[in-house]
Amino acid sequence: MQIFIDADACPVKDEVVRVAERHNLPVLLVSNSWMRGPDHPLVQRFTVNNHPDAADDWIAERVTDQDVVITSDIPLAARCVAKGAKILRPNGKPLDQDSISMAVAMRDLHTHLRETGEIISGPAPFQKQDRSRFLDALETSVQAIKRRK
Repeated sequence: MQIFIDADACPVKDEVVRVAERHNLPVLLVSNSWMRGPDHPLVQRFTVNNHPDAADDWIAERVTDQDVVITSDIPLAARCVAKGAKILRPNGKPLDQDSISMAVAMRDLHTHLRETGEIISGPAPFQKQDRSRFLDALETSVQAIKRRK
């Protein structure tokens, strides 16, 4: 079991390391450019080329049904759900077979509304309760995978 982080815009890297420490799980930080991240023996950094989907491709090629993926990227989440991985958004909301279709549809709708000028704002700011919800959801996901083994 590993925890993959789509690291370019992930606000919960330190929280992932806290849970990984508790379970002695490797954490793979994947990004398109070098970035500072938690210095910890369980954390490995992977910098892929600067192609827009390179980090997504790298994660999707390696993830298994025994892994957890942390991402806000809906297309990446869909690819990982198809492989059976546990997916968490940084706000702690999980994506799975039951919710990914709606997430893809909402992403497409928001993209269209931004393109037409109907929506000009981005997502809600990251809140303290998002961090707390994320920690709980990550712990729950790790425990669920351990029970499946």
